[in-house]
This record gives sequence, C-alpha cells and structure tokens, in this order.
Amino acid sequence: MRHGASLAAVSLPQLYQLVCEKYRHLFLLLYWPLFGLAFHFFENIFAPHRWHIMHCALDDAIPFCEWFVIPYVFWFAYLILMHLYTGLYDPAAFRRMMYFIIFTYSFALALFLVFPTAQLLRPAVFPRDNVLTRFMAMFYRLDTSTNVCPSLHVVGSMAVTFAAWDSPRFRDRGWKIAFGVTTALICASTVFLKQHSAVDVAAGLLLSAAGWRLVYGGGLERAASVRDRARLRRGDMAKAAR
Repeated sequence: MRHGASLAAVSLPQLYQLVCEKYRHLFLLLYWPLFGLAFHFFENIFAPHRWHIMHCALDDAIPFCEWFVIPYVFWFAYLILMHLYTGLYDPAAFRRMMYFIIFTYSFALALFLVFPTAQLLRPAVFPRDNVLTRFMAMFYRLDTSTNVCPSLHVVGSMAVTFAAWDSPRFRDRGWKIAFGVTTALICASTVFLKQHSAVDVAAGLLLSAAGWRLVYGGGLERAASVRDRARLRRGDMAKAAR
C-alpha cells in the first residue's frame, strides 16, 4: 500500500522527468534516423559527375566465399545488441559509443559527398549454387555498390568492439578476444563477399582509429579542458577590466 501510495503521489510530469533523467542518454539514438535519411539521399538521389572506383591488387587475390554471409549479416544484430545492452545497463559506455558513431559516420557521409566511391568487384556468376549464394544474389539486387569507402561495416564493428572493451561487463580477456575475433570476421566478410575493396576496409580502420583517439583516447576531454580554461581566462579578464 505504501509503495502504491508513493507512486500515486508522483504526477505525470514528475514521472516523465524521472524517466528522462534516467534514460536521457537514449536521445542520442535520434542520430540514426538522421543518418538513415542522409544515407538514403546518397544511395538513391545523389548523382555525382564521377564515381571513384575502389580497387587494389589484393582484391584480385581474395576469392569469393559465401560462408562469410554469416558474419556479414550478424553485423546488424551485433550493433543492435550492443546498443541495447549499453543503453539499458551502461549509459557511460553507450554515450561514448554513440559519440564514436556520430563522429565516424558523419565523417563518412562528408566523404561520400566530396569523394563519391563505387566498386566493380561483384562476380557476374557465382562459383557455386547454394542457399548462401542465392541469398547474396538477392542482397546484391537490394544493395548498391556505391558509397563504399570507408566501409561502414568495418566502422560499425569497431564501434561495438570499442564499446565492449569500454564496458566493465566485457573487460575480461575472454570477452575481449571474442569481440576482437567477431569484428575481424565481419571486416573480412566485406572483401570475401565482394561488397568492398580492401581499400575500403583500410579506410574504415583508419577512420575508426581517429574516432577512438577522439572519444576513448582523451580527445574530447582535452577539448573540454581547453574550452574550460579559455572560459576561465575570459572571466578573469572581465573581472580585471572591472
């Protein structure tokens, strides 16, 4: 009865405020629909005068292997599950993961605008006929081969790995190895399924390294410290002027 009375005593505006304070970090998820709209524009509306074709000698040495469909498709669950776990149980890790995603994915969108890329690596005929190759044939029809550099599959996988290593729940060595291996398989899947050039993978890793440096390596903290010191100096100068 006492518990019910305490709940009844909380007004709807107060309840809304309590919920917002506890889960306000989830508002960062609003970035995803904004990114989706921008990506849709680049995939379906944007028509550059020239596509830069991504290719290197390593691509020709990598055979098509349909078994990599499994880690490639698992990427979607990989991202969603880490969002769910950190969003509900580790808000600090969730915020840092979202800051990483916002920086890296926004930078990728800017690259798509100033340096439009495409690839011509997909096989005209699959070497085998099975359920996995048939799935890839369908996937090729749905997915364009443009806006490929950097690989967002690579960057998204690194976002999950960095979030896992950042969260106390996954800091044991076994978890670190599991996330590292999973991410490596997802990155490899992009080239074995001919969805990306090795150049796209390298670019995704470089962008992820920059994002890690900014978010997890103290870049944001240093920027905030510089901003705070500048604010203090302005305050001291204003006091001296008075």
